[in-house]
This record gives sequence, structure tokens and C-alpha cells, in this order.
Amino acid sequence: MMPPSPELRGVLRTEPPAKAISRITVLIADDHPTFREGLKHLLESEDDLKVVGIASDGEQAVSLARELTPDVAVVDIAMPRLNGIEAIKRIKMASPGTAIVALSAYDYDSYVLPAIEAGALGYLLKTTGVSALVGTVRAVHGGQAVFDPTAHSRLVARLQRTTGKASLSGMRPQLRQREMEVLELAARGLTNRAIAGKLIISERTIQTHFRNILRRLQVSTRTEAVAKALREGLITVDDKT
Repeated sequence: MMPPSPELRGVLRTEPPAKAISRITVLIADDHPTFREGLKHLLESEDDLKVVGIASDGEQAVSLARELTPDVAVVDIAMPRLNGIEAIKRIKMASPGTAIVALSAYDYDSYVLPAIEAGALGYLLKTTGVSALVGTVRAVHGGQAVFDPTAHSRLVARLQRTTGKASLSGMRPQLRQREMEVLELAARGLTNRAIAGKLIISERTIQTHFRNILRRLQVSTRTEAVAKALREGLITVDDKT
């Protein structure tokens, strides 16, 4: 049998083609040029991340989100023309599938909770380390909530101050005991894996619990579930680990 011609050698090769990496598309919105460019360089140095748009103000961020529908948007809280909180609300309306990380130089109460209520799945300070920032983009893309530790503490403390207030319907939603345990651990900032280890059950079971929790509380994200449960007095968070 004659050997294959040079033209056919590539076609007849037995090794499988390299698998393409599925990249997470990211929109950056910040009014500081140096910070924007630095963040773009940081994210694009990762093989699985791709910056598809950069906005210098809130209105531009909303417009680009509508046009590009990125997987993740990293949004500064303090921006001209349209502040970050309002921009987050409008981005979620324009592109519901976009996960949002609120980014700020401050962890003020007046920033953290409004950002979460607007639809942010994460809240980080601009002093956050490189690996934590990159990890947060990946995490929120996967549906996990991520908060700077100080911002998380402020969020929980503020929500607990409103604990026990009656819901608008006059009736509190009902959760099962295990669901409340899962939510309490989530409110302390534990990941699904850490919660599973704490309760000695599988991560898949934790995911099932969260699906049921979201349905019972009539919310769409884990963060909203924690916030609502704290407000309704369904769970409390202390210093236990």
C-alpha cells in the first residue's frame, strides 16, 4: 500500500484536534482609565477570560451590556452620568443572563446592600488581590455569590437589624430545617463545597436545597435568598463557624 500523499496526511492524522477553550466574556465599567486598562490586562492574561467591552460611565455600560450580552460585568459603584447602582439595575434588565460584580473603593452600608438588591452577585473592594478578582469573575459566572469579607459582614449586620419585620404579604415564607441550616451557612460566606462539608452531605444535595429555597422564597439568586431570610427572621447569623 502506498503512503498517503502530503495533502492527505493532515486529513488522515489519528490524533484528535485540540479542544477549544470556552471563554467567559467580560464587560468592564469604570471611570478611571488607568484602572480600566489594568483590569483589562489582568483579565485577558487568563486563557478562559475575554474582555469584550469597556465602558467609562454608567450609561455606556448599560448600552454595551445590551449590545454584547456579556457573561459577567464588573461595574464600579461611583461613575458619572449613571451611578453604578442604577447601572446594575438596568444591565440586569437589558441582559438578565449577565452576572454582575460590583467594584468599589468603599464598603459603605449605603453601597453594599443597594448593589446586591440591584442585582449584583458579588461585591469586591478595589484593593482585592489579583487571584481573588479573577476567581470572583469565574465564581459569579458559575452562579456563586462572592463578597469582600468586610462588605459581607456589613451586609449581614445591616440585614439582621431589620430581622423580624413582617413581609409585605403579612405571611412569612416557610423553609424546612435543613434549608435554614444551609442558608445560615451561606449567610456566613461559606461556599457550596464548604457547606456540604459542614453538613456532611454532597454538593449536589446542597444545589438541590438551594433550588428549593429559591422557589420557596420566590427569589432568583442565592444572595437574594439570604437577604430575604434575614429580613424575615427565618435565619440568624452569629459568630459560630
